[in-house]
Amino acid sequence: MEQSRFVIPASEVESREALPSLVSSSEPLVRTPISNFNVAAVGLGASGRAFVGVNIEFPGLPFHHTIHAEQFLLTNMSLHAETTLHSFAVSAAPCGHCRQFLQELRHAPDVQILITSDPNPSFTPLSHLLSHHFGPHDLLPQSEPLLLEPRHNNLTLPNPNSLTLAALEAANASHAPYSACPSGVALLDSKGALYKGSYIESAAYNPSLGPLQAALVAFISAGGGDYEDIAAAVLVEKEGALIKQDHTARLLLHSIAPLCRFEAFLAT
Repeated sequence: MEQSRFVIPASEVESREALPSLVSSSEPLVRTPISNFNVAAVGLGASGRAFVGVNIEFPGLPFHHTIHAEQFLLTNMSLHAETTLHSFAVSAAPCGHCRQFLQELRHAPDVQILITSDPNPSFTPLSHLLSHHFGPHDLLPQSEPLLLEPRHNNLTLPNPNSLTLAALEAANASHAPYSACPSGVALLDSKGALYKGSYIESAAYNPSLGPLQAALVAFISAGGGDYEDIAAAVLVEKEGALIKQDHTARLLLHSIAPLCRFEAFLAT
């Protein structure tokens, strides 16, 4: 895989009308060894770039470790500092889990969605798919940064090495306004490449995406191959956090990359 297949330059995207054709060409990027049900989503950001998201499944693990295509899409956008999702096309109707996850965006009801499998596909606002929505506006002040918007959680660690520093940076960028328990993961592969991902919370709690899953989005979207190529991983989470990522991250890593070295650090 090449990174360009997950991030498409603005020069190659004339308008949102190009998104459906990009969906079909992105479906081979999925990793669905359990369901064999492939979902691809391609979104248009404020920069004019298009971003790809695909569903990822992990055999031998509970379903809640799965990464949905829409979650992959938003994480991919966050990794590339894209601050706004205007519209996206997706190969299957977003499930309730993903309709809720999308609520973490500012102006979420206005995001335009096209479902390519519909008989007469057309763009329609998210509010038509989730009319009575629950989200950040119910729990947070208007000034709170939302998903894709810059934030810094002010966590610190003494003398971190490069891998731990990357995990700390990811934790500081984490969208965790409901628990105030930010966390981040950094991965190092056998070739020395580094990938990082931030924990992303949902106002409905269950659709939240763990920091290791977010780091795996970075790994996959940057051209990562087999998970066993991941040689080392570091988790940074907040000391005294009510929400802890350590055990579930170890479980997922042990399943997909059993020889990976894993360390966890508590930041203040």
